[in-house]
Amino acid sequence: MNLTTRNAAGDALTDLILTMFRANNLTVTWGDRLVAPFGLTSARWQVLGAIVFAERPQPVAWIARDLGANRQNVQRIVNDLHQEGIVVFEPNPHHRRAHLVVLTEQGRRAYDAAVNTYNPRADALAEGLSVEEIKTAQRVLATLRERLEGELDAEKQL
Repeated sequence: MNLTTRNAAGDALTDLILTMFRANNLTVTWGDRLVAPFGLTSARWQVLGAIVFAERPQPVAWIARDLGANRQNVQRIVNDLHQEGIVVFEPNPHHRRAHLVVLTEQGRRAYDAAVNTYNPRADALAEGLSVEEIKTAQRVLATLRERLEGELDAEKQL
């Protein structure tokens, strides 16, 4: 077997990616436990956040795009949220079949409760880290995300 080697930056990036995988799994588990009292999961909370921060009501496909997620997965989550009265579907004046997803008052309460529980926990997790360290990590991850998106977009065009 003839394996190619990586340079030092490739080795460091590999270590970062492996750490990111582990941190992601722990973050999802932590988030699930954090928002469970409000009838949410990390995935549901993430979708609600996309709805809250959108400038106007959006169809599922746009929510999925904003999250960088699979449309079918977001549709399943939105359908579950709809069944539980957390979101409603409203007519879309620009597309007959792609309804707009809108948060209900119950959904707003669940989202706000989750955020109010999260905020002090985020502050505690950030303890001992400087704002600059956190911003540097965010810039590295944002650059990695952009490069991966570019690579995946290039593959789609092949």
